[in-house]
Order: sequence, then C-alpha cells, then structure tokens
Amino acid sequence: MQRRTAIVGGVAAAAVLVTAVPALAQDATTAEAVQATLDNIWVLVAAVLVIFMQAGFALVEAGLTRAKNVANIMMKNLMDFSAGVLAFGAVGFALAFGAGNDFVGTSGWFLDPGTFPEGYFGTLSLPTFFIFQVAFAATAATIVSGAMAERTRFKSYFVYSFVITALIYPVVVHWLWGGGWLANLATPMIDFAGSTIVHSVGGWAALMGAIVLGPRIGKYDAEGRPRAIPGHSIPFAIVGVFILFIGWFGFNPGSELAADAAVPAIALTTLVAGAAGGVFATITIWLRTGIPDVAMAGNGVLAGLVGITAGTADVSPWGAFVIGALSGIVVVFSVIFIDRAGVDDPVGAISVHGVCGALGTILVGFLATEGGLLYGGGPAQLVSQLVGVVAVFVFVTVTAGALFLGIKATIGLRVPPEEELDGLDVAEHGFPGYGPDVTAMTAG
Repeated sequence: MQRRTAIVGGVAAAAVLVTAVPALAQDATTAEAVQATLDNIWVLVAAVLVIFMQAGFALVEAGLTRAKNVANIMMKNLMDFSAGVLAFGAVGFALAFGAGNDFVGTSGWFLDPGTFPEGYFGTLSLPTFFIFQVAFAATAATIVSGAMAERTRFKSYFVYSFVITALIYPVVVHWLWGGGWLANLATPMIDFAGSTIVHSVGGWAALMGAIVLGPRIGKYDAEGRPRAIPGHSIPFAIVGVFILFIGWFGFNPGSELAADAAVPAIALTTLVAGAAGGVFATITIWLRTGIPDVAMAGNGVLAGLVGITAGTADVSPWGAFVIGALSGIVVVFSVIFIDRAGVDDPVGAISVHGVCGALGTILVGFLATEGGLLYGGGPAQLVSQLVGVVAVFVFVTVTAGALFLGIKATIGLRVPPEEELDGLDVAEHGFPGYGPDVTAMTAG
C-alpha cells in the first residue's frame, strides 16, 4: 500500500513539474518582454528630455547676446536639430555605431535595419536607440553656435552644423561607444554620458570656430583689452539653465539605456554636481570681483553638469560634489582667460563644454569607485582618461579647424560689418525678433 502511494505521489509530482516548467519559462519570457518595454519607454522619455535641452541652449544663447540677434539664435538652434536628425540618420549613425574598424563604422547607412537587427542594441529597438543618440548629436552641434554668435552667416552655420553632426562627432562616438579603440584599451576609457564624447567635441569645435571667425566688432579696444558686451536678457539665460538642468536628468540617467536600479544613483550624482558647480562658481566670481555675477552662476551650474557627465555612474555622491565644485571654480578662470586671450565667446561655451568636459573626464581617473587612483586602483584608469581627452582634442581641433577655414575660403564664414552692426535678425532673416517697442528698449 505504501509502495502504491509512493508511486502515485511520484507520478503526481512529475506531472506537476512537467506542467510547471513551461509555465515558469513563459513567466520568464513575459518578464523579459515587460523589462524590454520598460527600457524602451524610459529611454524614449529620456530622449525627449534631451531634445528639450535645445530650448534651454536657445534661451541661454539668446539671453547672453543682444536683442538684434535673438531670432537668428533661435533659428540656428531649431535648424541644428532639424538638420542633425537628417545628417546623423543618413551618415552619422553608421559611422558611430556601424560595424567597421577601431576608428570608424563603415556600415548601416540610412539606418539600415539589416545592419542593426533586433538585439543589436540590447533590449532597445533601433528607433529608440537612434532617437536617443540623435539628441546627443544635436547637442554637440548646438554648443558651437553660442561661441560664434552675432557674426556668423546663417548658410555657413547650416553647413558646419551638418558636417559636425554627420562626420566629426560620429567618429569620436565610435572610438568609445561604438566599440572602437578607446573602448579596447587595456583599461577602457570611462565617459558614461559624454563629458568628452559630446561636450568637449562641441567645445573644441566652438574654440576653432571662434578663432577662425574672429571677435565681434567692439569686443576689444585698440590695446586688445576685452570690453563687456552685455546680453539683452539675463532672465532668459537663467530660465535656459533651469531647462538644461532638467534635461540633464534625461542626458545622464538615460545613458544607462535601461530602466533599472542604477538610474536613481545616476540622477543623484547629476543633481549634486550641478548644484555644487553653481555654488562654487558664484563664490569664486564673488570673491574675485565683489559681485555675485548671475551669468557666471548659470555657467557654473552648467559646468558642474558637464563635468559629472563622464563619471556620473562611476563616482560616489561625494565624488560628484568634488567634480561639480572644481568645475564651477575652473569655469570662472577659464572664461576670463579665454576672453583675455582674444577669443570672443559670448556665452562661455568653450569653457563650459570644452574645458570642463575635459576636466570632468580626467577626474574620473581619480574618483571612480572602481579603478580610480584615490580608491587604490593605480594610474591605469587615469592614463586612459588622459589619452581619450588628448585624442579627442587633437582630432576635433584639426578637423573643425579645417572645416571652418574651408568655409571661410569658399562661401564665407562671417557676415559683412554693416550687417553685424544692424543685427542678424533683419540682415539674415528679414525681420526683427522683437517688435519695435521691445527693440528700442533693448537696443545694443
């Protein structure tokens, strides 16, 4: 009887297992599908936040320049995103993420789905991954417009914005995020969301553009001393900073490319660094000049955010504080130095994005909790960070410099003096950005 009972029990248990295994497998498959859906939704939301940063850049640049050029600034930001979508979709995405060699991708033109099959980007679909990445590409391009504001031909801007998005930026992306040589170093470079890959690319291109273009009329006196040319709306600029701060919560946490437990920690380091940058830039300029300069405080926030973007997933909140604080201090002295060096950058884009992007990337070599020099990791990570920063600087300054010199020699880079004095809104677009009452109040 006991034997019969045991046999019956065994058969019953086997039956339960046979029916349960497919059910468990189905549950696992369902869980994976749900996670993939959540990943795609989160990254799309993050992409929208990054795209909305274009409005922040537009307001910062418009606020820190004169009223007679505000429509031109807005038009440039609109067009660098619009042109960037087409340029990056047709060519840039393939150069960045297509299969190729350690230097550049060579396949996947026009978002060819055969090159990027399902699973190529993990749980993300090709449309989701592209939308997120094109938002980054447009960010690199729009950084340049601020440093070249108030004296650049619109058609020339259109050309260089297209080339940066289609050719220069994607090559740098491939070096690290596309599996290129920076990713294949013995100790791979860390640039989680693009302090160097995105921001320094834009900053160094802005440096070359401003040098080739030359300063605005009246920026320097006969002895070469810089003169202040006040922007027409500090409130615009600070609202733009707030929009950019919000957008950074898509920029950095979105770069996790998944809706997982790491996202809140990345958001926290982003928050801490941005806040520290604003506070320490304010203190620094206050001690130096006796005035808590509003525009410099805004640039301090942006400097902290740019600085943390490389190591946002790899440093502690204390590390984020250090990076943000140092970025806020450095941006003040960098803006002053570049101004005195004869490079006219109306919005401080070179200092915020180029200098602080490089600084933040290098500091990861000290502060990364795994492999950082201050955490017992030795010099290997720091060396990789330095190699990446120097390589990107050399590549971008050479290629962007050649681009701007080529434009200057062919279609022309700068508007005629009379158009610059009248303002680019009317000269380039045929109509002032503001009505006559506002234009009269903000004339300059």
